[in-house]
Amino acid sequence: MKVDSGRVPPERSFMRKPTTGLLLLSAALVIWQLFSWTGVLPLRKIPSPVQVVSALYMLTFQGLPPEYLLHGHVLASLVRVFGGFFFAAVTAIPLGILMGWNRPLRIVVTPFVEILRPIPPLAWIPIAILWFGIGIKSAAFIIFLGVFFPILLNTVSGVLSADVRLIEAAKVLGAKPPQILLKVLTQGALPSVFTGVRIGLGVGWMTLVAAEFTGVKNGYGLGYLIMIARDIQRADAIVAGMIVIGLVGYSIDGVVKRLERRLLEWM
Repeated sequence: MKVDSGRVPPERSFMRKPTTGLLLLSAALVIWQLFSWTGVLPLRKIPSPVQVVSALYMLTFQGLPPEYLLHGHVLASLVRVFGGFFFAAVTAIPLGILMGWNRPLRIVVTPFVEILRPIPPLAWIPIAILWFGIGIKSAAFIIFLGVFFPILLNTVSGVLSADVRLIEAAKVLGAKPPQILLKVLTQGALPSVFTGVRIGLGVGWMTLVAAEFTGVKNGYGLGYLIMIARDIQRADAIVAGMIVIGLVGYSIDGVVKRLERRLLEWM
């Protein structure tokens, strides 16, 4: 019988190298630029990489609208996203733990969750404006809806998948129900909670543009920037804004993954 040595196959290890991703990205950009030069891609609708870089420079040092610089748009969007995320996390995690722990509560709450969960955050925009007006509150509320359900469902799943043997061992050692809830179930559910946080942040960041379409009072926000670029038919600025959203979202996910590794390793 062949014994698995645990070594990663050469083709898989090659794909895991950071340089591989950079090479593939560079190749894609070169092909994109060549298609733009040769006219395969119409520049008015699909800007070239050179045009996108130029738009990034313009957004960084001149701004869109004028003097509304890119870093201000990024900071305003981060405030809205993390505002919605914070309120979603502080409500969804405790509720998810309690739903996983208490079956009657889970039976009562689950129908409401399953009815509200399929409603897309976009559908809430009119009522968000009606309740909170135009501004950060309505945007944060829409982001809250995008973040809340992934965190809640993953937390419930984490508690329900806890090792029964650990619970029984804790009971044998004299642990009280609150101690089992906090020391066994909550800590055991942390990997699922972090998964929900990562998914929730991703969904929240994706709903950012729609949330900022409700309107912003201070003129800042990546979604608002893209909307202005659309109105003046600047496809290069639209793509530049989309790239910034992707890069910031990627960075946030990397920070969460690093925090997850540190915390779970410490536990």
